[in-house]
Amino acid sequence: MGILKQFAEYLYIKKRDNKEPKTKFTKYMHGMNRISIIMFIVALIIMIVKLIILPRFKH
Repeated sequence: MGILKQFAEYLYIKKRDNKEPKTKFTKYMHGMNRISIIMFIVALIIMIVKLIILPRFKH
């Protein structure tokens, strides 16, 4: 399975494959992965704002 396909499934962009077994442990794992991906994206946005955008407004 491709990594971009997995990201799309975690972030609800793409539907999961119905052939895969559904267990509560994989549900928990996918939930934790979803949270970590969202936190990583938020951290990247904060870093971009602090390192690139804010220094341009200082005089």
